[in-house]
This record gives sequence, C-alpha cells and structure tokens, in this order.
Amino acid sequence: MANRPPVSLPKLSRRSRILLILAAVIILALLLGARLLDTYVNWLWFGEVGAREVFTTQVLTRIVLFFAIGLLVGGTLALTLWAAYRSRPVFVPVSGTDDPLSRYRSAVVGRIRLFGIGIPVIAGLIAGATGEGDWQRVQLFLHGTSFGQTDPEFGNDIGFYAFSLPFYQWLLGWLFVATTISFIAALIAHYLFGGIRLAGRGGQLAGPARVQLALTAGIFVLLKAVEYFFDRYNLLFSDRNPLFDGATYTDLNAVLPAKLILLCISAICAIAFFAGAFLRNIQLPAIALVLLILSGVLVGAAWPAILEQFSVKPNANQKEALSISRNMAATKDAFGLNNVQYIDYTGTGQATAAQVSADTTTVPNIRLLDPNVLAPTFTQRVGRENFYGFPAKLDIDRYDVNGKTQDYIVAAREINTANLTGNQTNWINRHMVYTHGNGFVAAPANTIDRAVSGANSDGGYPIAATSDTQNPTGAGIDPSNPTAPGIQVQQPRIYYGELTNDYAIVGGQEGKAPGEYDSASNNDYRYDGTGGVPIDNWFNRLAFAAKYGERNILFSDAISDGSKIMYNREPRERVEKIAPWLTVDGDPYPAVVGGRIVWILDGYTTLNNYPYAQQTQLGEATQDTLNGVARLANNNINYIRNSVKATVDAFSGTVTLYSVDDKDPVLKAWESVFPGIVKSGSEISADLRAHFRYPEDLFKVQRELLTKYHVGDPQEFYTTNTFWNVPQDPTQEGGTNLDAAGLANQPGYYVLAETPGENTPTFQLTSSLTALQRQYLAAWMSVSSDPSDYGRIRVLRLPTTAAGNSQVDGPVQVQNRFQSDSRFVQERTLFSNPNVTPIFGNLITLPLEGGFLYVEPVYIQQRNQNSYPQLARVLVSYGAKVGFAATLGDALKQVFGDGANQAATSPTQPNQPTTTPSTPSSNPSSTAPPPAGGGGNTALDKAVADIQAALTQLRTAQQNGDFTAQGQALAALDAATKEYEAAQSSSAPTSSSAPAQPGG
Repeated sequence: MANRPPVSLPKLSRRSRILLILAAVIILALLLGARLLDTYVNWLWFGEVGAREVFTTQVLTRIVLFFAIGLLVGGTLALTLWAAYRSRPVFVPVSGTDDPLSRYRSAVVGRIRLFGIGIPVIAGLIAGATGEGDWQRVQLFLHGTSFGQTDPEFGNDIGFYAFSLPFYQWLLGWLFVATTISFIAALIAHYLFGGIRLAGRGGQLAGPARVQLALTAGIFVLLKAVEYFFDRYNLLFSDRNPLFDGATYTDLNAVLPAKLILLCISAICAIAFFAGAFLRNIQLPAIALVLLILSGVLVGAAWPAILEQFSVKPNANQKEALSISRNMAATKDAFGLNNVQYIDYTGTGQATAAQVSADTTTVPNIRLLDPNVLAPTFTQRVGRENFYGFPAKLDIDRYDVNGKTQDYIVAAREINTANLTGNQTNWINRHMVYTHGNGFVAAPANTIDRAVSGANSDGGYPIAATSDTQNPTGAGIDPSNPTAPGIQVQQPRIYYGELTNDYAIVGGQEGKAPGEYDSASNNDYRYDGTGGVPIDNWFNRLAFAAKYGERNILFSDAISDGSKIMYNREPRERVEKIAPWLTVDGDPYPAVVGGRIVWILDGYTTLNNYPYAQQTQLGEATQDTLNGVARLANNNINYIRNSVKATVDAFSGTVTLYSVDDKDPVLKAWESVFPGIVKSGSEISADLRAHFRYPEDLFKVQRELLTKYHVGDPQEFYTTNTFWNVPQDPTQEGGTNLDAAGLANQPGYYVLAETPGENTPTFQLTSSLTALQRQYLAAWMSVSSDPSDYGRIRVLRLPTTAAGNSQVDGPVQVQNRFQSDSRFVQERTLFSNPNVTPIFGNLITLPLEGGFLYVEPVYIQQRNQNSYPQLARVLVSYGAKVGFAATLGDALKQVFGDGANQAATSPTQPNQPTTTPSTPSSNPSSTAPPPAGGGGNTALDKAVADIQAALTQLRTAQQNGDFTAQGQALAALDAATKEYEAAQSSSAPTSSSAPAQPGG
C-alpha cells in the first residue's frame, strides 16, 4: 500500500497563538530573569573590587563555549536529520489503517521544519548549557606554559599533561557525544521514514540508511582510535597498584602495547565501516565490529591481567622498583617536598633544671592559650555588646610590641547579626544600623592573668587588649606596663569578615539615613570608605530588591544619595569570586598591616594530572579536629602550590592578590588569562610579609604525604615498614569533626620556638608523626613562617632501631599518662562534677635539649548560660616525668626540679603564685594535701590548721551528701586559703619553704 498524504495539524486561532507566545515569554523570563539579575549584580560587584575583566572574561568564554558546543551537537544532529529526511524512501508500506508509525510519520512530515529545527536547537541548548562550565579547561589550553620538566616515559613536557591533554580529552568527549546522538537520531529517523523495517524475516535496511549509519559508526570507531592514542598518556596516572599512582610494570609492558595495537585495529575497523558504506556490504563492518570487541577483551584486558597475576605479583618488589622511583620523584616535586631537611634526633635527651631555666627561646614562649577553645572567652570578656562576636576558631600570629616579638591569639571583633535580639532584628537595624564590627583583639599566647580570679573560680584568663575606636593604640596588651601602646590600629572598623554573611546598606544623607552604631558614644557614624555598590538610583534599588526579595530596599526613605550596599562580604568568598581558579585555604586570619586590619588568605593552584605523582583527596588530607575552619572540597589532586597570598581590607573590602611563587607554571597560565589581576611579589610590603603564615591546609597535605615519601629507597617503600602515621588527636572526646570511630587527625600547631640547629626562635607550624600503626613518636615536622626562610621544612627523625623503653612516647601515650597521673586523678573530680565541663587544650610537642616537651592546658567551663572556658591547670611531660599544676612554672618545676620555672614565670606571666596548692574554692571534690606549716610563722600555722579543718569538714559533708554543709566547708576553705596566701606573702623565707607537689 502506498504512503498516505501527510495529515496537517489543526491550525490555531489568532487568540490562541497570542496566548501561547505570551506564555512562552513568561516562561523564558522566569528561566532567564534570575540568571540575568545575578549577572547584573555580579557585574556591579566586580566593578566595586576593580576586577571586572575577570567577570567579562568568564562570561565571554562561557558564551563562546555555549554556542560552540551547542553548534557542534545541535548542528551535527540537524545535519543527521536532514540527511535522513532527504534520503527517505518515496513509498513506505503500512501495515494497516491503524498503523501508529504512519500517524507519527504524517505528523512529523506535516511539521518538518518544527521538528527538523526544534529538536537540534533543544539538544544544542542542553549541550551548550552543560559544556560552558568547562571554561577553565579551555582557557588553560589557550594560555598553557611549559614546566621545563619532562615525563620519564614519553619525554613530553609536563605542561602537555597539565594544559593540553585535558582539553583534547574534553573535546574528544563532546565529539563522542555528538556522534552517538547522531547515530541514535539517524536510527530513529530512518525507522520513522521507512528506511529501516522490522517486518519480515530479518527486517530490511534501505541503502541510504545503511550508508548513513555505517559512516556514523565509522566516525565513532575512528574517534575510538584517537582515544586509544591519548589513553597511552593517561597510563601515567594509573591507579592499578594501591601503593602508588603512575604507570606500573603491567601498564608499561602490557597495557601500553595493547593501546597501540587497539589503535591500529580501530583505524582498520573504521576503514572497514567506510568501505562497507560505499560497497553496500554490511558483512564487512560486522566483522570489523566483532574484531574490535574481541581484541579489546583479549589484548586490552586478558593479557594485562595474566601478566599482572603470574609475573608481576610474585616479583612485585623488583618489577615495580622503576615505577616506584618515578612516583617518589614526581610526588616530591609536585607537592614541594624536594628540599625537606632531615635531622637525626634521639628524642631521649635529659634536660636539667638549669638548662630549662637558661632557655630564652622555647620555654618562655610556650603557648598556654588554645585558639580553638577561647572564642567564648573572648566573646564574654571583650565582646562588649551582644551583636559583636568572634569566629568559632581564633587565630595565632606574631607581633613586635615594645621591642619584643612573641605570638598572640588574635581576632577581629565582628558584627554578628545572628546575635541581634528584640527590636535589633527589624530591617532598619539589621541592615543599616548594625553594619560593622569594631576592634582588633590580641592576647599574648603565653600569658595568663590570674589576678582577676574571684572566690568562685581559680581559672585564668587571657590578657586581651582591644584596638578599637576608643583605644586605637591597643594599650593594655603588656601586663608589665598596662599604659604602654600595643598593636596600633588606625582604622578599626570591620565591614568585611568571617561572620558578615548578610548585606548592609551604608552611607547616605544625614537626616535620612539612620546612622550606624559605632560605639556607645557614637550612634551616628556614616561609612566613608570605598567599599560597596551605589544603591542611590532607582534601577539598582529595583535590582537589589528583586535579588533579596526585600521591598524595603525599593521603598525605604532611609536610602538616599550616597547610599551603598555591601554584599559578598566574607573574605574567602571575595577571593574565590575574583580568582575562581584558586583553591582558598579554609582559615583566613586577621592582621594589622600599616595600621589597617586586613584578612590574609592563602590561595593554591592545583592539578590532578601531574605524571606519576600520587593522587590525594584534598578534603580527607586536610580534615582534623579544628572547629570553625572551612572544609575544602574532597577533590583529587596530585599537584599543589601556595602560589598566591591574598588580602581583604576589613574596612573597604579591597581584594589584593600577590604572587609568592613566580615559578609556578599554573599561576603563569592564569596570569596570562587575567593579566594584571595578580600583583608581583615585589609589591608585598615588609609589614605584610612579616605576618605571612605557612598555610595549614597545605601543611596537612604535605604532612600526609611525608608519612610515606620520607623513604628514599624503592624496595623500602614497597615494604612500607618505615612508613609513619599522622597521630590522632587524643584531647578530643567528642566533636563534629570526628569520624565514625570518634577519631580525627591532630592538627598542626603554630608555635614560636627554637628548632634544633637554630639559635633563635622562629614562628613555625609543627606536628608530631608516629610510627606506622603505632603510638610511638617517629618524627617531628616543622615548617618556618619567618620571611628569612619561609617554607623551609625540617623533620626531626628519630632512630628506627630503638627498642623497648628507648622509644619516645607519642601524643596518645602522653595523654594517657596525663590522665593516669595520681595528681590529675585526684583532681579529676573537680573536672567531672555536674557544674563544670573540662576542656583539654592543644597538646603541643616541642623539642628541648635532645628530648620532647609536651605541654597541654586544661580549661574548665561552668555549665551555665554564657559561661566560658578558663585555664585551670597545665600538664607537662618530659621523658617519663609529668607535671600538673595551676601554672606552667610550677608544672615545669615538678618535672625538672627547683629553678626550672624561672624562664616560665617571667613578667609575661604576672601574678602567678609561686607555690602549688590548688585553690579548692571551685574544687568540691579535691583531696589535695594541705600545705606544710610555716616553720615558726604563727599566722601561717593557723592558716594551715584552718585548711586542714576545712578539708576534713568538706570530706565529711561529701560522704554524707550534705550539700549545705559542703557549701559552708568550701567557704571556710576559701577563707583559709586566702589567709594562707596573705601570711605566706608576708614572710618570703617561710613561703619558700613550702614544698611543691611531687614530680612525676
């Protein structure tokens, strides 16, 4: 039966067509409106920070890719459909009047332009929207540079793998997509138009359909041959061996030849498909397809598996030696581990009291303050108004104050709109009044003030000074001279910070704008900086009202001439938007540079295709027990450089990028993409460089790799018996960053200390390393942050042949020793009572006189609203000895003997008692022995007797469960202790005779 004439679709009325057009316009506006609005808002923001070329380059590249990929996929599909339609049979038999295929065919033919153009356009739009996100890959290909190093197998420059190969594979992937879609479209079109019939025995395939399908399949196979060509290079990233990445013996001797064989077979098969298309012979392509599949199974899979199983595995240590050597060399180069300085260190030295007392570098700078603990303490003691706050994790930096350099716990006192309450939360107050923080807070990291301890607490507090509008000189940071200037800040206002995640509207005319809260004495401040986007015109007001869904932006009279809106105010977000090609470290920190508060951030350039280098999960490698730190995405990388330091001005929001690794080829490529966006390292001021810290996330990645790649011999590497581990943090007894087993890596610690071989203290980032699956210490790692030798990695390597008791205890063992110490057990009831929460601070490991000194602060926090941690005790360990006291000096004295506390009780630790009896006013369960008598001092003898009587009364009350009597006993004990201290201070010779607690 002949094909029936096409059936036309019903025509729409004029009104229906208008309604359909309106509906299409509304849908398009909904789909594109939000995208266009975001584009305009971003365009304004990039203009504010002076980086509009970054935005335009991204947008233009995305647009070009959108149309390029759309044309590739959509155009190929359109050409395929056009060819199928033009070569369709003239007459197509139908099975009957109800043949559904006939109805579909008639509908398509009746609207051939709609289907012939609409389907390719839709496919092109989807493909373009998918492909435009790969703009970075394309830009790196266009601007890639040479590494000046070649891979050990093919001799190609590393730049080929970093910049060119990813683009070729990306382009090849889209060619596969276009070819596959075209083949499927051709199959469906020829079936619809009758070129392919399933009726009858074996079906029928028309000549034009056979030609088109064979040609398309031949192109696909030819692309497969190209893929085999590039797959040879991908072998250098092989993960066949779980011990190391890179081409293994099997890859080089079986898979690589197989790729070449399969390449040739694919080319031959493609020719067979092309020949079959023109010779009208379907058998030739079928034979070629079977050959391709069989060769892929036998040559590409079976032969490598046989070689691996019967030749490589029985002799792996020898067979893989070359590959391991290549992996070791590439990994060290890719992760900056080539110049690690290894120092042999016994770890079993015996420091004397005289040596500890004479130490002027490490012991006086021992850090007692833990920045991961003290945020609530800062909030309550120096946070002032309720709407100010601090990040969950404070930071550590070093400053030269009054001629003395030491490390400080630092933080910016930011506005925290989450803490607004009551009428403070209305729109005007939230966005136009409480707009900024005020002050830079610093506390000497080795200083604790106990003079403020009251009757209800024996905890110590940081001596923190706030440099703000009321105290711009930062006076009060030096306890020995409270009126001396500290860290001076000329502009202490903070509009951009880690807590500022909401927009603010600032500036405006006096009398219209409500005025910004600046201090208790100034509620009418108006921003006069360069930050923010003008919002004093109706178009911008309309745009931002739509952006935030807030009609007040459009109708409020408080927005007037000169008003500006600040958004994207978080430092990491600002750097990531300006430099989307950087991976930004998770811990920005504030610093005072040139009298202004700036946020300093570290930017990494990364790759995942450095030949033979070990693949590393970035998120996993940087995971530890620190809270309040942004977690990096768990991307696979095998190359990283800290090539950029960024600053964000806390007042103006100005973002500045500096190059600190001009040799990094990846940075050079991006500098070519965005010329001028990264400033030369020569423009870094000395003041700014003095506050650069070695970045934590890079340190964690290098530390993780160094546990394996400190090994220099391939045979030794294969046995793994000299590998190390990053120790678990033993101070954490629960937390959000722990894994399913309740464990997480111990973080690195910034300290100001002396490294063996040096004679001056340096600001450095340190970490312990333990033996493989053992708790004993195997090494200690340190990276300098001093400008003179920034980035220098030193590793103290302990002997591997140590046996028995000559091994050095690691952090977990030391923590166990701390908690099993009799004095700690005795006072543990203090930390375990229902009213107090104990908090173990950072367990810092410091090399000292051939051994290792462990120091850990212990904080207590009352279990009530708005309470905060206070330093209660200090734990110290050296060798087998343990010190446990209320002060560092007394803890050192217990370990090293009399005189050892002289270095630790310098004026940087004021008002600390010289004896060790605890003040049990908050020690309801303490059973510490009372102090000895005064040796002829009547007042002192009476105080001792009163303490003994009070302790007896307290024990009796505890045994009877009489809380009223316990309170009375505690009051009596507190009074007797004060009486003892007063009597002791009136007689120096007598007080010096009071014995210290026994050493561990």
